[in-house]
Amino acid sequence: MKYYIIAGEASGDLHASNLMKELRLRDQEASFRCWGGDLMQEQGGFLVKHYRDLAFMGFLEVLLNLKTILRNLKFCKNDILEYQPDVLILVDYPGFNLRIAEFAHEKNIRVFYYISPQVWAWKKSRVHKIKRDVDRMFVILPFEKDFYRSYDYPVDFVGHPLLDALPEDLDEEDRKIFTGRNGLEEKPIIALLPGSRRQEVSAILRVMLKIISDFPDHQFVIAAAPSLPKEFYEKITGSSRVKIVYRQMHSLLRFSDAALVTSGTATLETALMNVPEVVCYKGNVFSYSIARSIVKIKYISLVNLIMDKMVVKELIQYNLTPDNLREELISLIYDNTYRTRMLRNFKLLREKLGGKGASANAAEKMVECLKVNK
Repeated sequence: MKYYIIAGEASGDLHASNLMKELRLRDQEASFRCWGGDLMQEQGGFLVKHYRDLAFMGFLEVLLNLKTILRNLKFCKNDILEYQPDVLILVDYPGFNLRIAEFAHEKNIRVFYYISPQVWAWKKSRVHKIKRDVDRMFVILPFEKDFYRSYDYPVDFVGHPLLDALPEDLDEEDRKIFTGRNGLEEKPIIALLPGSRRQEVSAILRVMLKIISDFPDHQFVIAAAPSLPKEFYEKITGSSRVKIVYRQMHSLLRFSDAALVTSGTATLETALMNVPEVVCYKGNVFSYSIARSIVKIKYISLVNLIMDKMVVKELIQYNLTPDNLREELISLIYDNTYRTRMLRNFKLLREKLGGKGASANAAEKMVECLKVNK
């Protein structure tokens, strides 16, 4: 069968690539055309657009890049019609994907959605468009099934794909780097995960760097986004005592005492790897003001949302200051009671998400549905 898959961010590229791998195991004739990244391309997908050209964060940034976004939408619609897929699979990225879903529905193209838009956080009215335009929704957060049920829309909870994506062990080269042999210093590590978009990395990393000199017994290591060049980070870090690694975030976390993490999927990855963390977010003032007025959730981190309580500290916008960040990192490193309580909650979090196999579960249900309808 012919699959057209759209993912607009690094996390979407990861989860879509694992889904593609599982789809191919169940559909020997599977062919993929996709918008995504290197990982999807490695799984045999013909890459139409890379996510680095699609990621615009915040309301102001979207407005400034509106012409590009509209151009991409038009190009995508024409490309789908030319390819004539058996199914369109949308992975998160709601601003773009929900518009494509509406178009595909009008053209009688079957639409699956893997990793639901966070409609439970804001614009709940979009649920009605999803019911109309999406033939099947596959959700990865346990509370999403109940949310959609309240709108009389049955969805499939398949588990969280991060449980599949996290590595069981390190290769020998990574081990040498993170144990101080042929790599980093022999000091405890603090991981810096400043995000994947230029705007957020620039704003948040600058704050993180201001506390490095207060922790001379630790080394700070940045997990760089694959889509951003090293020169971009070096321009921000300057002469700061900090290292940069690419495509080694999980290895970095495995050897870290604590982590400073930008809000997003990385907060959940860090928790699932049992690394005490503080969640950071700082955006454009205009975009943040609008978001604050319309987003109706108690927390911004997935860890706290899933657990429905404050498990990890959230330093947001004006609260993301060097003083607050320093104070929280001191607690994460030196307060054993605080660390133990957080790690105990991380164990409960993993239990809530269920076991491994989200990608396989989703692929199984998708292929079964396609075969029946075909």
